[in-house]
Order: sequence, then structure tokens, then C-alpha cells
Amino acid sequence: MRAVRLQAVGRIEVVEVPTPAPGPGEILVRILAAGICGTDRHLFRGEFPCAPPVTLGHEFCGEVTAVGTGVRQAPGTRIACDPNIACGVCDQCLRGRVNLCVHNIAIGIHRDGGLADYATLPAHRALPVGDLDPLHAAFAEPLACTLHGLDIGAPVPGERVIVLGGGVIGQLAVQLARNAGAEVMLVTRHPAKRALAERLGATATAATEAEALARLGGGAELILECAGVAATVEMAPRLTRAGGRIVILGVLPKGEKVRIEPFDLLFREVQLLHSFINPFTQGRAVAMLRAGQIDVAPLISRIIPLAEAPGGIAEPASPGEVKVLVVPD
Repeated sequence: MRAVRLQAVGRIEVVEVPTPAPGPGEILVRILAAGICGTDRHLFRGEFPCAPPVTLGHEFCGEVTAVGTGVRQAPGTRIACDPNIACGVCDQCLRGRVNLCVHNIAIGIHRDGGLADYATLPAHRALPVGDLDPLHAAFAEPLACTLHGLDIGAPVPGERVIVLGGGVIGQLAVQLARNAGAEVMLVTRHPAKRALAERLGATATAATEAEALARLGGGAELILECAGVAATVEMAPRLTRAGGRIVILGVLPKGEKVRIEPFDLLFREVQLLHSFINPFTQGRAVAMLRAGQIDVAPLISRIIPLAEAPGGIAEPASPGEVKVLVVPD
């Protein structure tokens, strides 16, 4: 079979590898659709820890074709992968903080993932999606991560929310915050992404910090940083009202530093919070996608074959691009 392998930092290619066999407690799935994530680009550039050589791809939908011993999942079942495999026995797991598991193994990062013709995964990491379109089911993981951030930020009806960044996480955050009854402004310099956010329910958009402050007249109660850029992280406190909160969902390169003024956060009692991956939220994400509560179709910028996936990861995203999906066939 074919697989998109990160051979080393800065080296990615499609190679032929043996089709894996499911071990005890595992399933083998034929990949129907997989998303390219910003994290994949961080992995390629060596900005996020991983274990090459490894097949990338942690956002994917597949169809079960074979099962290992002890698995009752029926062949033919369409599933979405929840890629994080917590150990279940470390201190963080026993506290219920499985996203902070010190032994976490992430599919597509530490073990082979879904940018391939086939992939194996533990059966308990596979969520049935029914007849959900595979292109939409591939959004289950990023939606689950965004849900966790919204759980932490906890917007309530009538609050003002600013979303920084118009990528896939930002566009999902706009919809989730609107579903919570908040007034939502998306801030991004890309006009196409501002227009998309308005189609998806944003009550306002802005291109710059100054424009956002002029329109809101004092900032917002909740800031959702979804861009993963130092400039927007530093901007977030300036857009936050006294007593407000900031949730960082964007992933900055490991080692990158930002400038924050602790006195300002203290004096105005601004909470600076962080959201990491998707503890116990992917089932909710699948349910929302199946119910049509979140519209992901407009977020698909391109659909490419597996052969083009290395370029889609190695090359910078084009202006206005939100999500690139890979369909092996």
C-alpha cells in the first residue's frame, strides 16, 4: 500500500509499505478521507515532537476491513479516528486528565496514521459515524479539539467573543460560540476567511486589532486564539475586557516565546488559559456533525490525491485556504 511517510525533519514522501495487520484489540481501516493539519506542517519542520519515520495523518475517516482478536467492530463500519491513546494508569489519567497523559501515543505522530491507503488503530479509538459523509467525518478530530477549547472558555448567551485566526479551528470556533448564543467577531487579515466566517454566523469581522477595538469599543469577554501565531497571542490581552478570559487553542512552534505583561493581566484579572487536544469530546463532535449543527462543507478548500499530500504538507498553505482533504482513491 501507499503511505505518506515523514522520514526525517524536512523529508516527506509517498512510499510503498506492507499493508498492516490488526493486532489484538485493533482494527484495520481503509482510509476514505484524511485532513492535513497545521500540526503536520509543524512535524515536517521539526517544531512539534514526533517519532520519525512515521506515517502522518491524525484526522481521518475510514471503513473497517478487518479486526483483531477481541474486537466486535463489524467490517464495513465507517469510523472516525480519535488519535490519542492514553495509558490509563499514570497520575494524569487517574485524575481524569487523559489529554495530559505522560505516556500518550498519538496516531499519526508517534505511530502510523491515516495518510495512507490503510491504517490500524485500537478499536476503542474508533468512533462509528453511521452514514456521515467521509469528507465531513474527517473533521471530527479538529472539531473535538475546538470543543475542548470552548468548554474551557465557556461562552454564555450575550457575551462578546473574538476569534483570532480564520483557519479551520477559528471557523469551527465561530460556529460553536454562535451556537452558545454569543456575539462573535472573527479577526483575520484574509478577506476570504472573513467572508466565510460571516457566512457561518459571525456577527462581525475585522482585519486588524485596531479595527476590532473600534467596532467593539472595549474588547470582548472571551478571546479564542486559534491562529497559533506569536503576534495574535500577544494581541489577545489587548482585546480582552477587564475580568475576561483568553483561551489559547493555536499551536506555536516548540520553543517560541511571546511577550505578556503579568501586571496587566493581574490588575485587570484577565484569565490566560490553554486548551490541549480533545479529552472526551470526539463523541460529541461526531454527534454534532451527524445532526448538522456544524457546517464543515464550506471549510473544504481542496481535495487532493495521496500522491499530492507531501506537497500539501511541505508547502505553505495558500492565502485563504482553510482545510485540505486527502482522498487516497
